[in-house]
Amino acid sequence: MKANGREVTIVMIEDDEGHARLIEKNVRRAGVHNEIVPFTNGTEALEYILGKDMSGTVSAERYLLILLDLNLPDMSGTEILQHIKENPFTKRLPVVILTTTDDAREIQRCYDLGANVYITKPVDYEGFANAIRQLGLFFSVIEVP
Repeated sequence: MKANGREVTIVMIEDDEGHARLIEKNVRRAGVHNEIVPFTNGTEALEYILGKDMSGTVSAERYLLILLDLNLPDMSGTEILQHIKENPFTKRLPVVILTTTDDAREIQRCYDLGANVYITKPVDYEGFANAIRQLGLFFSVIEVP
């Protein structure tokens, strides 16, 4: 997956190690070989995306695709999404929400904040694996701005 001829880095913010492994395995299985930078909490992920000073300038020339779980130990995924979408340097980064939350209000809130895709993690392994494989195929055709 490339943007303007440059490789896109996938930033995965997921605190469940099993889900993180499953996501990576099935993204790879779909033929996406981009670098995946994993985070298990929002604080470290935001520092990577926005920089220690939270200005966002660190991402001005980076091409990132963000996979975001909503249920994290230190802050909610919606807070992270809001920080990313309010920043002039990161507001166009594609954000894919991957979560077990299927509450209609939560889904609407994420889209209102600027999420590009919202995927509810199926509870069973095969359903989840299939959803991630489809996501991998989606990655292979999308253009990152």
